[in-house]
Amino acid sequence: MNIKSLMITLVMALTCFVAMAITPVEALNDLKQRIAPDKRTAVWDVTAKQQNGTWVVTGTVGTQAQKKAIQAAMLKTGTRYTDKVTVLEDGIPAARKWALVKLSIATLRTEPKHSAEIATQGIMGAPVKVLQKCDDWYRVQMADDYIAYVPESSLSFKTEAQMKTWRKAKRYIVTAYDSRLVTEAHGDETVSDLVMGNILELKAAQGNWYKLATPDGRTGWVDGADIAELSQWSQQGFSAAQLEKTARRMMGSSYLWGGTSTKVTDCSGLTKVCYLSNGIILQRDASQQALTGKIMKKGTDWRQYETGDLLFFGNEKTGRVTHVGLYLRDGKYIHCSGQVKINSLIPTASDYPYLYSPLSASRIKGMVGTKGIVALKNHPWYF
Repeated sequence: MNIKSLMITLVMALTCFVAMAITPVEALNDLKQRIAPDKRTAVWDVTAKQQNGTWVVTGTVGTQAQKKAIQAAMLKTGTRYTDKVTVLEDGIPAARKWALVKLSIATLRTEPKHSAEIATQGIMGAPVKVLQKCDDWYRVQMADDYIAYVPESSLSFKTEAQMKTWRKAKRYIVTAYDSRLVTEAHGDETVSDLVMGNILELKAAQGNWYKLATPDGRTGWVDGADIAELSQWSQQGFSAAQLEKTARRMMGSSYLWGGTSTKVTDCSGLTKVCYLSNGIILQRDASQQALTGKIMKKGTDWRQYETGDLLFFGNEKTGRVTHVGLYLRDGKYIHCSGQVKINSLIPTASDYPYLYSPLSASRIKGMVGTKGIVALKNHPWYF
């Protein structure tokens, strides 16, 4: 190859390289879509701008893992830059990196104030990762990745070492629809109310009564009929019967936007509660749940649905999901709309509602362990 041909080849190669290279802005946009596409589950407010001939990356992320991803993405662009990204969790002292919900039900909101919209609920013994302190509120991430604000008074803070000890401790989970922690076996004085899914540590046993401790150290007794040893309970397999039992137990209970407990729920809260009773953690909102599992598109004949399938409803023109129900059988499904009730997918049925046909459905059976569907026994925050 002569010099002229070599030069032409090099120029062409350089042209292709330049064409393929991406800018810091493009790299960060791509990264956001991959690791932080949903603001409900990730803190991400990052921008890249050129200042005086150099790139400056500024903004806020929730975790160090996100910042390391930014650094790796910028390295691939081959661009020198100034890093001015703040990591929220870096501002939290070691003694408060983690927390357990200490109330039977805690309310989490979209902003750090009691007048803000309810985002979700956390139940006793639920582990949360602390991201930010806002006066007497904390911004936390739940085990389902959802991020919201909770009052300091609802949490019992833990170090990483304390969380490791908690994960290894003998714990019991409330399996009854509701129960009570009382001052003495067979007693009636209440230490705390309890709801399905609450997790407490074992301290002693007396016949079929168990002395348990709340995350903040309050102790009392619970009837053994209302609880199960957590590590054994978590080994249960998929059970459509368990899902239906929990759903029917909640029949008639009230709707509350943001509710995710047996006391009150919203539509996706109901499906979360049902699946948690079967040891499975679902995503928080209906629109998130609709992206998980084995998805069956609009138009699927209802005869193909199985008990436990999630049915999604919403705007037929835009495809936006706004509601979810749990399929039972024979065209019937249970959902929370005003209250927990049963309706039919069959147009000629007397209980055929205004929601009409589903936009899609998702089968969770056989899909545990895939994106957005986690067995509690496999969640590192619990075990």
